[in-house]
Amino acid sequence: MRKQIVAGNWKMNKNIQQAKELCNSILNQLEASNKEVILAVPFTHFTVLAELLKDSEIKLAAQNCHYELSGSYTGEISASMFASLGVDYVILGHSERREYNKEDNDLLRKKVDTALSQNLKVIYCCGETHNERSLGVHFDFVAKQIIKVVFHLNAQQMKNIIIAYEPVWAIGTGETATSFQAQEMHIHIRSVIASKYGVDIANAISILYGGSCKPSNAQELFSQSDIDGGLIGGASLNADDFISIIKA
Repeated sequence: MRKQIVAGNWKMNKNIQQAKELCNSILNQLEASNKEVILAVPFTHFTVLAELLKDSEIKLAAQNCHYELSGSYTGEISASMFASLGVDYVILGHSERREYNKEDNDLLRKKVDTALSQNLKVIYCCGETHNERSLGVHFDFVAKQIIKVVFHLNAQQMKNIIIAYEPVWAIGTGETATSFQAQEMHIHIRSVIASKYGVDIANAISILYGGSCKPSNAQELFSQSDIDGGLIGGASLNADDFISIIKA
């Protein structure tokens, strides 16, 4: 069976004291389950939160990494630095980094390779804007994001890839893709992967939904057969909401 994953992306939120309080609140409410729970926190918090989480099942994720392991890149953080802190995952290709930092598929391909070289698992984000969906090219657009960035990997490497589908038009807008729209794209993503790697590998890859998932819609979204969990933004900043989504 595919791994069910709920990953909270805190983005640029919470100072260290607030982060400790939120982390402890999540730990106090979290029940044992077979789900993978991941927290993608600001890199400044890793040492402190790793200590808090050391006896729990919660994994830590970086929100980005550089494509080089070291060098003259002021202000950047490398995959090897994250790995040395015990970080398990890294988010790459998030729509906000594509937009604000102008990250393209060629750059993300390099980042994926670097992250995998340090034994980090990659949560690779893909998704279309309102413009691509309105033009009817959203399926081709998302397929290209996947083909360009991960299709050079071998079957063994693909075991360390998680796909997160984030309809950009539904992030921070209050809009959410319907469960049908989300499932439709998740099926498409799985079929794209199957075209290269075969049905068995495609069926083994976890595909998460990442577009304004909240307690009120989580159960309906997660009930879809090809949605294996969520990449949660705003709702992950509230322990009660995040726990409700995990339970869903």
